[in-house]
Amino acid sequence: MALRRLGWTVAPAQGIGVNDRIVRMAQEQAGRTLRSVKWRTDLTAGVIGTWPAEAGRRTPQEWDAVREAVPDGRHLPSSSITSRIRQIATFAKKHGRLPVDVFELEAAPRSARILLLSACDVQQASIARGDDPGRAVLRLQLPTRPDPRSYRDWTWVACPLTLPPTVPPGAVLHLPALRIHQGRVRADLAYTHAVPTARRTGHTIALGVDWGLNTLLSAGPVRLHNNGRLTPLGAGAMFRAAGVLAKQHRLRRESEYLHAKTGHYQRLIAGDDTHPLTGRQQVLAEEIRHVSNRRSRLNDALAWAAARWAVDQAITAGASVIYVEDLRSMEARGMGRTLNTRLSQQVRGQIVERMRHLAAEAGIAVVTVPARGTSRHCPHCLVPLRHRKAPDRPTAPGWKWAICPNPECGWQGDRDTGAWQRIAARGLAHQTKTVVDRASGTLVIRSVADKLEARAVVAPATADTRRDRSKTGSTRPRSTRPAPRRRRAPSPTGPSGPAGKRPEGHAHTGPRRLPRAAHRHQGVTTISTPTIGRHRPRGAALGAGFHLHAHATPPRWAYPIPGTMPCTGSLS
Repeated sequence: MALRRLGWTVAPAQGIGVNDRIVRMAQEQAGRTLRSVKWRTDLTAGVIGTWPAEAGRRTPQEWDAVREAVPDGRHLPSSSITSRIRQIATFAKKHGRLPVDVFELEAAPRSARILLLSACDVQQASIARGDDPGRAVLRLQLPTRPDPRSYRDWTWVACPLTLPPTVPPGAVLHLPALRIHQGRVRADLAYTHAVPTARRTGHTIALGVDWGLNTLLSAGPVRLHNNGRLTPLGAGAMFRAAGVLAKQHRLRRESEYLHAKTGHYQRLIAGDDTHPLTGRQQVLAEEIRHVSNRRSRLNDALAWAAARWAVDQAITAGASVIYVEDLRSMEARGMGRTLNTRLSQQVRGQIVERMRHLAAEAGIAVVTVPARGTSRHCPHCLVPLRHRKAPDRPTAPGWKWAICPNPECGWQGDRDTGAWQRIAARGLAHQTKTVVDRASGTLVIRSVADKLEARAVVAPATADTRRDRSKTGSTRPRSTRPAPRRRRAPSPTGPSGPAGKRPEGHAHTGPRRLPRAAHRHQGVTTISTPTIGRHRPRGAALGAGFHLHAHATPPRWAYPIPGTMPCTGSLS
């Protein structure tokens, strides 16, 4: 409707009769493309207008000038501006000048083969549930011939839809977007249902989430007592995805190789359609699309799994808020070319978006806090930490293990463990400064106050905060089930010997099996890894799959603090 008010109207080809709602869908899709182009144009113009004399070295004043020239630049992630700067620098190196606008940097965007039924009304499409809560019926008008001449060539078609189990029975269904995928029509269905309201303030238990490389997420709850004291609830948990990230890194290198080879073929062809290499270039282009789709599906699965794990941790701990680091200023630098690339390829933004979606269903707020100093200072006394390679190598420089130099404190632990404690403590201490971002509608804490930061100290649990474990009744009887528990069905027949029963958990009957990632120098306690040879996970090399390499922290039955509940991990 905005395009129609501007006078940007379209009409079908002469002799073709279509409903006005079909024109609306085309205008809606064009409007979304124009909004994307407008944002890219403003960002490119702002970067070009503030281009410094030395592109590789920008002062803080020049960075502030870039953000002022870009609409909503104060809340824009640094990675978006940096990517545009690199794109412009590559163009200037190739042509010896700066581009005029975004149209010299990028080709025209392609239009997706999609029907946006949300731009229509009941005269074109409608959706309703049937007697079965797991099914719905979509009714829409479709042409009976490729070139409909009038409205008589259109008829109503009923399309049954199978709803996934994640759609609640009482949810209100909205008109979907139809797209073609592998020769079949898929419906991207949106629905609305009531959820508890998430609070901005008044939180007493918070879950802090920290980002890592092999340990993708480290999380743990912190409690705020009535006297303002902050204490951790358990030792926290970790979500490890080293095998998945290794597979994603391998696909990225394969994609880079294919792009380089395609560019070489393109230079040799030089626009000649009859060149013998034209067929090979088309095959490589199809392979690039295939690898890109694999990377997208892998990232999407990893984002949903990590977000589901974090929300489950909050629900188990009884937390009403999840505090995560602000991703706008997070950029991989100073860790080497390979490690910087792997850190930059992580799907942190997707994880946070899906975390907000899943947490909203449970009434849990997701708040971003400033990330500065969360891994640098001690969570117990705020003294700058000394980072070492491992606890058994206190003199070897590294980044995994943190030691507090304060003799009165003496805290030491995993760097990520101290980081999630600092994040949760900072969020609870600054929860009165939580605001709603106007641009994105998310909850954020934008600045850190020194007075409130001095209170964000996590104290170890003492006798007054521990749970009373005194005996007040009879001991609960133990289970009468014999141990070890046996399988109810006999095991498969092995290569040498008849079938027989065995303890549960030893399903493999061959001579060897792939080790889980948790056993490859990734124990709960950080230890130094062997330095002889190159460590290469055998499961990742053989392509063992997603679920073999994405798993959470195992349960801890020996609590580090008596009277506290553990925060164990579970991956659903």
